[in-house]
Formats: sequence, structure tokens, C-alpha cells
Amino acid sequence: MTEQTPAPKPTQRFRTRALLGTALAAVIVGGLAGQAVVSSHTPAYAEAVRVQPQQMPSFADLVDKVSPAVVSVRVKSMTPASDEMGGGPDAFGFPNPDQFPPGSPMERFFRQFQDQRGQQGQNRMQRPQQRQSVGLGSGFFISEDGYVVTNNHVVDGASEFTITNSDGKEFSARLIGTDEKTDLALLKVDDKEKFTYVDFAKGETRVGDWVVAVGNPFGLGGTVTAGIVSAKGREIGAGLYDDFIQIDASVNKGNSGGPTFDLNGQVIGINTAIYSPSGGSVGIGFAIPAATAERVIKDLKEHGEVVRGWLGVQIQPITQDIADSLNLKEAKGALVSEPQDESPAQTAGIKSGDAILSVDGKTVEDARNLAQIIAGYAPDTTVKLSVWRGGKAESVDVKLGKLPGSEKQASLKQGEEKGASVADLGLALTSAPDGKGVVVAEVDPNGSAAEQGIQTGDTILAVGGSEVTRPGDVEREVVEAKKQGMKAVLMRVKSGEQTRFVALPFGKA
Repeated sequence: MTEQTPAPKPTQRFRTRALLGTALAAVIVGGLAGQAVVSSHTPAYAEAVRVQPQQMPSFADLVDKVSPAVVSVRVKSMTPASDEMGGGPDAFGFPNPDQFPPGSPMERFFRQFQDQRGQQGQNRMQRPQQRQSVGLGSGFFISEDGYVVTNNHVVDGASEFTITNSDGKEFSARLIGTDEKTDLALLKVDDKEKFTYVDFAKGETRVGDWVVAVGNPFGLGGTVTAGIVSAKGREIGAGLYDDFIQIDASVNKGNSGGPTFDLNGQVIGINTAIYSPSGGSVGIGFAIPAATAERVIKDLKEHGEVVRGWLGVQIQPITQDIADSLNLKEAKGALVSEPQDESPAQTAGIKSGDAILSVDGKTVEDARNLAQIIAGYAPDTTVKLSVWRGGKAESVDVKLGKLPGSEKQASLKQGEEKGASVADLGLALTSAPDGKGVVVAEVDPNGSAAEQGIQTGDTILAVGGSEVTRPGDVEREVVEAKKQGMKAVLMRVKSGEQTRFVALPFGKA
């Protein structure tokens, strides 16, 4: 018989419940003092992830302020009328009817087609030879009385100019002046309305700074893109005064002439060009720096043209070979190939072979930099040049002239007679018939001269700073340069209509 456990008495059941209740209360109190206790009857829910945002710039306030100053520029011009049907009866490559048997179906068909094409050609001759074309670009107000900056290539050849602001209101404008060298133009809206305008930035733009581009891409109007300054001092082959800011804010067709702003709402550059294999933005845009634009626009406003200082020299970069041949410590500065006749440089005594190292204390980095520095001075300004001549630095004062529209260039006369050779340099030389220089008769394709671009027919005018008139003079100067321990010999060479300096290193036949 199984023994059964007696059931607890009522008083025992009460005590058991009391003890359980006390323990549960202790657990709850302990949980409140530490972490919450999840009841088996109450489900727990995870909270949504929340991240404290970093402080990133918003361009909305900036755009609200500057947008009224940014405009679209619509221009009209007359261009030659195109001939949609081509230039003649066989423009599409149709067979000549004369190649088929006379009277054959093919001959009759193409003869009839040719006659029809001839009639169409006569009708086209009676049509207008020009048609009106419309171009679109961007621009921005720089004064409350209506001066508008844009690109020269936006307005080039146009006769009518229309400005449309951010509200869609249109104004007629007139052209004040253009500068092809920097691709800038200035328009003027003659209206009693006071326009919202923006200023050019005064401070230094740094690589990595945030920028905002506003313009009229593809005629959409009022489009804003943002990015950073990717690089400075870019040369893109647009001209002698290339000094572009590269940005990665999207710039497309129609953005030309529009502004790029810094976060203060000031213009750091004028959007001018893009690099793109497809014609659309790939994140490489180029803007004219504010400092350049402000100087050019001031001249256009005051004179209707840009007035630049003029030194009057043909210059070239100083390579390391040239620096070695001149005993210069650094390959910096601009080498004078030839001073121009009746130029300020010639009047001041600047000579071929001079290396211009600084202008009024401003270091000349290279030949292009010298042109930019001189262009920043007004005509009749006297500047102090630091010139490296004969192995030492000299100071030369030059009173600048006004940059002329074209440069004078001398013609080249060449000789045909073969003569002495300079074996170390890979040259065969002959005297020039007029006695001016020594003509290159042959060039060793494996020699130093060939590596430096000297070609048959070039004329050597000077070697090591001394003028030469016969091959023996060249030989003498080369030997002298070697005796002085030079690593290279410097020659002044005329190729076609251009004169340049070439440093030929020794040691390679």
C-alpha cells in the first residue's frame, strides 16, 4: 500500500503563498534597482536605431540668397544657312547616270533624279544665305544697376542678348566688352530695377573647399550642384593665361558663364569648360578664378577692352638641362629666347639667354607664370626684373608697354651646304648663306640633338651665349663648355618662325 503525503493545512498554504509573494517582491525591487525585469506576461519590443547626425553643411540658405543674382543668357546671331540636301546631285553617293548604257532604265532613272536635284539646287540658291540661331548660357549680376558677367564664347558673334532672372522675368541687354584671351564678357541691362547681385571672393580658395555651382544647364534654368575644389592652377590649352580652378560639382552645357560660390555666397570662379569624353559632366569642371575675372571685368567696364602690360619677349620654360647649362640651382623662371624689336624689353637691355627669375619680388615659376604676372600690370608701369645673366643675378628696370594685338616674328633663311660636324651632339652643320647663324644639315636620330627636337634645317644662332656664324664657332663653344665642367651646352635655335633655347647634354653621340 502506497503511503500518501498528507495535504497541507490551510494555514500552511497561506504561509507558502506569503513566502512566494515576498520572494517575488524582492526580485522586482532588485530589478528596479538594476535593470528592468521582463515579465513572462509582458512582451518586449526593440527600439528603432537612431544615430546622432554629424554637422554637415546645408546649401539651402546659401542658394536662397544667391539665386536671384544668377541669370540665364540667351543670344541670337546670324549663321550661314545649312544645305540639308548636300552640295550637289551626287552628295548622297548616287551613281552617275553616264555609267549606265544610254537609254537603259537605270540611266533614265538616275538622269531624271539628277535633273530633279539640279532644280532643287537652283531653288536653294534663291533661299536666304543666313539663318538666325539661338544660344543659351549662364551669367550673374555683379552690380545692382545691371552689369552681368558671362563667358565670351556664350556671346561671341551674337547681336541680341536677353537676360532671364530666377523669377522668369526677361530683360534686354547690350554688350559692353569681351576678352577672348580669358573667355570673359560683360553685358549691361539698362533698367530702372535694382538687381540682386553677388561679389567676387577676396580670400584664397583652397583645394578641398566646398563649392556650389548655379546655372542654366541644357536650358533648364536655376540648377544647383555642389562639390569641392579638386585642384588649382590647371592649364587646359585654352590660352596663354590658363589658370583654372578644377571643381567636381556637376557642370554641363549651358552652365558656361555661371558662377561657382563658396559657402559665404561669394563667387570664387566662373564656370567655363569641362573635361568629358561624352559631352556631359563626369565631375571635372573648370572655372576662371575670381581674382582673374575681377581684374578683367574692371577693364571691360572702364575701357570696353582689357589693357595688359607688355614686356615684349619670346620666352620658354627652363628645364633641368637648361638650368644645368646656366648654373641655376633650380629649374624655375622664364628663359628669354629673343626680345622683340622695339619692345620694352629690348629698350631696357634684356638679351637672348637671360633667365627672368622674379618681377617686383614675385617669383616666376615658369614661362606661363611670367606672362600672367606681366599681364596683371597696367601699361607704363615700371617693374624690376631679377635676371640671371652670365652666371649671376642682375636687376633690370623695365617700363611696360601696352600688349599689341599681334606679335612680330622674323623669317628664317636656311643654307644647304654641308660642312663640319659636332659628333658629341649628333649634328652636322653648315654655314648660312647670309652669315647669320649655322644651319643644321643632318641630325643623328640617336644623338642628343634629336632627343631635344632639333631638326634638319634649323638654324643655330648662338651657343653658350655667344653668337655663331660658322660650324667652327659651334665646335669652339662646345669645347669651352666642357672645359668649364658644364653638364650641357645651351643653344639658341630658330625653327621655322620660332626662336627657342635648347640645352644639349653631353656624353651621348
